[in-house]
Amino acid sequence: MSLKVAVLAGGDSAESTISRSSADEVLLNLSERHLVELIELDENITKNITAFGPDVVFPVLHGPPGEDGTVQGYLEMLGLPYVGSDVRGSALAMDKYVAKTLFREVGLPVLEDLLVSAVDAHESSVAISERFGTRVVIKPLRQGSALGVTRLPNGGDVCQSIMDARSYGDTVLVEPYFEGKEVTAGVLDLDGENKVVFPVTEIELPDGEWYDFRHRYEVGRSVHKIPATLPDHVLEDIANYAIKAHECLGLRDLSRSDFLVSSTNEVVLLEVNTMPGMTPTSLYPDAARAAGLSFGDLVDKLVVNAMSRTTNVSYPRGA
Repeated sequence: MSLKVAVLAGGDSAESTISRSSADEVLLNLSERHLVELIELDENITKNITAFGPDVVFPVLHGPPGEDGTVQGYLEMLGLPYVGSDVRGSALAMDKYVAKTLFREVGLPVLEDLLVSAVDAHESSVAISERFGTRVVIKPLRQGSALGVTRLPNGGDVCQSIMDARSYGDTVLVEPYFEGKEVTAGVLDLDGENKVVFPVTEIELPDGEWYDFRHRYEVGRSVHKIPATLPDHVLEDIANYAIKAHECLGLRDLSRSDFLVSSTNEVVLLEVNTMPGMTPTSLYPDAARAAGLSFGDLVDKLVVNAMSRTTNVSYPRGA
């Protein structure tokens, strides 16, 4: 079945460059089977979508407003079926504090945390020290790709770290520092089929490094080991946690859960991404390939699945 697919990309998100890279890969692979058009998330989006008249939309957008429910609500107002989670699921997953609150309620392993929203960074740093000591991780509440995240495994300038995180939003999430391997588990959730968890992926990094923005997107700065070098029972636990987190947030189509695993095999869930990266260095497509699903087949399944969802709202079509 050949479809008209609008691939949304870019916008003014801090992750817009990554969005465009992901969208280029999606566009390249979908164009082999469908009529595809790349549409920028800008002031001309409605005009351009109307002119193209897509059957389905693939919003390859990272961070707000493309991944927090805003664009999803816009597409629902237009009556356009789209790939990915709906408004509620997208909004819940994007807010790290709200997501972790829900994770706790269903027994998923997460770290303690503290929300910091006071204007005075010094006052906030005192509260953090009293709660967690000096070894902490400070991150924006609603941002992806590790942007604005500071790890302080040996202590450091908490005030400056708070200010760095606040450049991505007023509210900051603080967690105690947890030493461990960085691993991920991708979920594929197609309507009418059993949910699939791709092989757990371990991110290998040079000593002393962590999976920051550069190591995520610069070729050669990290290695994806699939499956992760962990005991079978730990791999099984992580897969189950990924499914449970996906279901807890009410997600659909796809997600990727990020974890840390300590040297004693203690697992903690960090967050869930509703639109994982699709760049040449991204984790989700690599894990899909390890499961025997090519990138072309993956994105084709996602758009066909989204198209199968019915809508009661008519939407504008191009001539």
